[in-house]
Amino acid sequence: MLLIFVRTIILYILVLVVMRFMGKREIGQLQPFELAISIMIADLATIPMSEPGIPISNGIIPILGLLVMHLTISIMNLTSVRMREIICGKPSILIYRGRIIEKNMKKERFTINELQERLRGNNIFDMGDVEYAILETSGQVTVIPKPNKRNTTPEDFNIMPEYEGISYDLVVDGRIMKENLEKLGKDYNWLLKQVEQFGIKPEEALIATIDGKGNFFCQEKEGRKKDV
Repeated sequence: MLLIFVRTIILYILVLVVMRFMGKREIGQLQPFELAISIMIADLATIPMSEPGIPISNGIIPILGLLVMHLTISIMNLTSVRMREIICGKPSILIYRGRIIEKNMKKERFTINELQERLRGNNIFDMGDVEYAILETSGQVTVIPKPNKRNTTPEDFNIMPEYEGISYDLVVDGRIMKENLEKLGKDYNWLLKQVEQFGIKPEEALIATIDGKGNFFCQEKEGRKKDV
């Protein structure tokens, strides 16, 4: 039992490292070759994990081989447009200028009901509101509404919004984000003064953030007062 436990830990760490090398895509955004490799890695890891009689190297070596294969294909995708089209395919237009392209729908084996479902996922509930719908190589559907159905933006009213920037985490669960403080040109003493306005210390904060306009947000951990 102990051997199986140790083998499981080793293979889990290996699979985790390999998946990190493969990038940060979401499952729904994986290219076909990435999905195939992910499935094969899972299968290869389970065999030596549950069978003590099978050498663990029988799982490690193939998994590392798949990682090399993935990196090779990724490099080919980056360097050759032609290879990218062969391996990943090309986007397919399902709706063009408000008209459904039946030929492409049949080619992609996409039904009207599936198309309607994907449109609803993009907050489009009337197919007549769609100017373009594109089936991406990852399987996602990109929808471009008709001009009169698009959400308005400040630019439509000749309004120039103020620059907002991004929000920085300064404290997360009592841990001070020193790297973010350095990016802002601030130090611990500055953070202490900001957090003390909420009656706590940085180490007692659940979260503390600051946005691009300098607005500071802080919330203390639950149960802090009970522990004092």
